[in-house]
Amino acid sequence: MKTLLDVLGSLLLVLALVPLASAGGKHYVCPPCGMPCDADVFDAPGACPKCGAALIDEDEAKAQLAARKTVGILIFNGVQIIDYTGPYEIFQSAGFDVYTVAETKDPITTVAGMTVVPKYALADAPQPDILVVPGGSINGPMDSAATLKWVKETAAKTRFTMSVCNGAFILAKAGLLDGLTATTTHGLITQLRAEYPKTKVVYDQRFVDNGKIVTAGGLTAGIDTALHVVSKTLGRGTAQRTALGEEYDWHEKNGFVRGLLADANLLPWIDTSIDGTGTWDLIRTEGGTDRWDVEARGTSKLSAAELVDRFGKSCTTEGGWKAATSAGSTPAGSGRWTFSGRDGKPWTGTLRVEAIDGTAGTYNLKLTIARAS
Repeated sequence: MKTLLDVLGSLLLVLALVPLASAGGKHYVCPPCGMPCDADVFDAPGACPKCGAALIDEDEAKAQLAARKTVGILIFNGVQIIDYTGPYEIFQSAGFDVYTVAETKDPITTVAGMTVVPKYALADAPQPDILVVPGGSINGPMDSAATLKWVKETAAKTRFTMSVCNGAFILAKAGLLDGLTATTTHGLITQLRAEYPKTKVVYDQRFVDNGKIVTAGGLTAGIDTALHVVSKTLGRGTAQRTALGEEYDWHEKNGFVRGLLADANLLPWIDTSIDGTGTWDLIRTEGGTDRWDVEARGTSKLSAAELVDRFGKSCTTEGGWKAATSAGSTPAGSGRWTFSGRDGKPWTGTLRVEAIDGTAGTYNLKLTIARAS
């Protein structure tokens, strides 16, 4: 027969195994961060056993969620990873509720083979405050009437809509860039300008802000553009704190602009204009806005003079270059040309091809382009 002491002992053991309810019936949860443990509820304050975050009052967490701005990011098969993950990282770090949207909820494969499961499909995606349209292999969304319709209708209700890289083509096809100024990744600026003449396409800005529509250059330009949008939404101080938290060197206005570098005047013909049958290894490629140097070593059945002649003909045909010297006025294996750069101003190009002693058919090549003085 149990004594009173036995009963009390058992009762104390039970009480020790059951968490004490918090005063006033309060409950505690993780600060909203998008992880699965956001859904876990605890009866006492402390730390989340799954993520380690300090628990907060459930009502406070609900208030935080209600006040958070939302960012919807379109993804699709072939999406460029950094185009969407760069802005994703910045916005979530700044406290936004960020989610992905695709045509369906089926897993998509990025341009580099990463598999991603969208959080929402077009049909059930909530209206975001900010819409992000990345680039990559964009044939899918460009050919999808449903995606273009969703982008256009969603953008009409956002506070900001931003594109990254050739995501600008998606905005343009949806009619969102008509009459606006825009940019894209530097290698596609000419194409965007040709295909969408109603848009003023520029190459000398890392991103272009039209007030509501913001277009970014390629890849990492999306990070700066996201920080710019954070600054416009939550203030410059929040954007600065976010950049520091990401250990990112944010240059608010005078950052790196890929399209301004001089090598843009070499594309796209430079890679194939020397010798289509030879093998060439790049040794050095560097410069700035006023000059660019390229050095390569390779093999060819052509002579140095024939290589220079081949280059000159290719650049004359493809780039509108003009020979700056008459035949015989320059040493064999070298050439000089003039041309109009992307900025419309005069540039010069010089090429020297030198045979490597003791190695038949092997050459060093040095090409320099520079603004004309």
